[in-house]
Amino acid sequence: MTKRVLLIISGGIAAYKSLELVRLLRKRGVAVRAVLTQSAEKFVTPLSLGVLTEDHVFGQLFDLKEEREIGHIQLSRQADLVVVAPATANILAKMANGIADDLATTLLLATDKPVLAVPAMNVRMWHHAATRRNIAQLQADGVHVMEPDSGEMACGEFGKGRMPEPEAIAAEVARLLALPLAADPLAGQPDFEGPDAPLAGRHVLVTAGPTHEPIDPVRYIANRSSGKQGFAIAAAAARAGARVTLVAGPVHLPTPAGVRRIDVETAREMLAAVEAALPADAAIMVAAVADWRTADAADQKLKKDGSGKPAPLALVENPDILAKLGKHAKRPALLVGFAAETQKIAEHAQAKLTRKGADWIVANDVSGDVMGGDTNSVHIVSGDGIESWDNLPKDAVATRLMQKVADTLSARLD
Repeated sequence: MTKRVLLIISGGIAAYKSLELVRLLRKRGVAVRAVLTQSAEKFVTPLSLGVLTEDHVFGQLFDLKEEREIGHIQLSRQADLVVVAPATANILAKMANGIADDLATTLLLATDKPVLAVPAMNVRMWHHAATRRNIAQLQADGVHVMEPDSGEMACGEFGKGRMPEPEAIAAEVARLLALPLAADPLAGQPDFEGPDAPLAGRHVLVTAGPTHEPIDPVRYIANRSSGKQGFAIAAAAARAGARVTLVAGPVHLPTPAGVRRIDVETAREMLAAVEAALPADAAIMVAAVADWRTADAADQKLKKDGSGKPAPLALVENPDILAKLGKHAKRPALLVGFAAETQKIAEHAQAKLTRKGADWIVANDVSGDVMGGDTNSVHIVSGDGIESWDNLPKDAVATRLMQKVADTLSARLD
């Protein structure tokens, strides 16, 4: 039976992403009906939505023609899921307080179907106490609320509040509608679903991205990690049925569907978040943590003094997160580290395996364009030897790795 989504688009700059969301849902065989608020029509047109949905686009509460053909009560209940994307601070406030002053909010108050809200707003609006109260109220009322992404805003500010990418929203819609998960053409093997999924009931902890170690308020020590491989692994673990905690350094990537994300900046913050997330059945430490930090970061921007000599920079070693987990009282049953190498790949990975107390080291050659690229060639180093994989898209590496993780946990824990 065809699943049906009622998509409510409110007035924010992110409204343009909803056009792509409609396309993705239609591609999955989902029927979409769209509702535009008056302010949303400033960003997208009924004509564009009508072409994509192949259906009438609704907007006015007291349009007699619409009311005669399909009343707003009926419209609110014909869908299997109501999606508000983007959900501005304004419409979230109305939803939380039961205000129905236009077609969109009347439909939301009248529906008896599940509701998914996809917030999009300025970072200060997202963190405002009123918005936090409204989000808490909506979640208490049973509304599914996606976490917004972090990144640069249309207004030029940076932080949390960006609308998630259409692919992530479509994946969340598919999860709420219990749609069969699409096969991953890059991985060459199917995704998983249901209680029999290979990682169902498991908690998988993943770290991803770089860390930024401040030198002064405008400079920091970091590396070139994009976070793509770690985010792909978190997404694959969620598809395989796991409860996933993703501890992410500063990256501009959407949160994978079904993943709990914790954003950090420094190595010490990452360690604290990792330890707070324990216990976990498996920990996949993909993050490229900076080895060093400044002993005492300056409170003010460091200035040249005219001598031509650089300011002295005292460095101290950062905590080794992987090694600490290897000796932790709550050590995961499976501990996997990543090693980014430029030479003697297998040799360095084998030494790291013993030194860190990990079960596997996933080693890769980063002398080319792996960092920031979309493919990876890895070697799984363990006590049983070395397993080398061909160069694959990072999504494919993630899916294959999660199947190996699932098989290992099943053998060790079941």
